[in-house]
Amino acid sequence: MGVTPHVAVPAADAAPSAGAPLATAVKPAVPAHFQSFLAFDFGVKRTGVAYGSRMLREAQPQATVNAEGDARWALITKRIAEWQPDALVVGVPYHPDGAAHENTAKAKKFARQLNGRFNLPVFEVDERYSTTEAHSQGAKDADAASACIILNQFFRENL
Repeated sequence: MGVTPHVAVPAADAAPSAGAPLATAVKPAVPAHFQSFLAFDFGVKRTGVAYGSRMLREAQPQATVNAEGDARWALITKRIAEWQPDALVVGVPYHPDGAAHENTAKAKKFARQLNGRFNLPVFEVDERYSTTEAHSQGAKDADAASACIILNQFFRENL
């Protein structure tokens, strides 16, 4: 971790554009200090979730989404409707040397799908070692704890 977060970009071959999310939400503008976020630690079978706001500057774990495919989207849709975040944050994994791997592409695709389905800004954060850190902290739900680590990193690097 510790790498500056970047934002999702619409095409896989496009370079990240720091400071601008994938799309601008259609809902009314919220003062920056009141903005809220849902963060996701994407996994093929489980996706950790955390909620936080700029005002509180601390992520809170939410129940992990234990579903795949369309079943996952139904649960994520419910979370977004419940929390009504102003933006979303997705952890993107990389090898220790910064190289991309298969799960990097899957997490980036997930970020693009979130943007397409919910028309909310989506920010990507390098999530290297977040699961290791969650386990070292004794987390009962390592996926939700990882989502908290990802969101807290986003807050540290963007506030």
